[in-house]
Amino acid sequence: MPPRRERSGSPQPRPRAGSSRPERAGAGLVLLGELGRAHGLRGEVRLKSYTADPAAIASYDPLVTEDGRRVTISGLRVAPGGQPDVLVAKLDGIDTRDAADALNGVRLYVERDRLPPPDEEDEFLLADLIGLPAVTEAGEIVGSVIAVPNYGGGDLLEISPVGGGASALLPFTRAFVPAVDVAGRRIVIAPPEDLFAPTDAAGEAE
Repeated sequence: MPPRRERSGSPQPRPRAGSSRPERAGAGLVLLGELGRAHGLRGEVRLKSYTADPAAIASYDPLVTEDGRRVTISGLRVAPGGQPDVLVAKLDGIDTRDAADALNGVRLYVERDRLPPPDEEDEFLLADLIGLPAVTEAGEIVGSVIAVPNYGGGDLLEISPVGGGASALLPFTRAFVPAVDVAGRRIVIAPPEDLFAPTDAAGEAE
């Protein structure tokens, strides 16, 4: 199952840490996972999966890295600690702890055309939102989506304003994002008036 997002009425925390946004590394690539530190002495490595079913990441072998390397997962199990999206992976050609350690931080992608289409009307890849114009319900273009970060409290839309300047974060909930039209190439938002207000050093709007 690919990394998808079905919007809810309120922010829903995820059992994830760090970057949890499926994103493009380049044309036609979608992020499916990220390798972490080595596990044990035989070349196993921790893997954070961004697929809806964490173990399904192995079904997209071979995966690709940002520098074009191909990665094949030959073994997979849930890592100790109770986080369902953190796995222990055995990768083809990685047989020592040093080789596994060298992969720490490497991101794993899949070609976009290898992912199946969404099953539901309100389901989509987060990567497909990046680059879409953000418009108000009155049709005014506010900016464009440049990222979909998640810092533990729910997905956010990072929007770059039309006139340039600093981007702003908008909660990705129905209250603030009443409609997503991937086919129509737009996201309808209900932004607060101070969405792009400057912030002071403490992070509060002036």
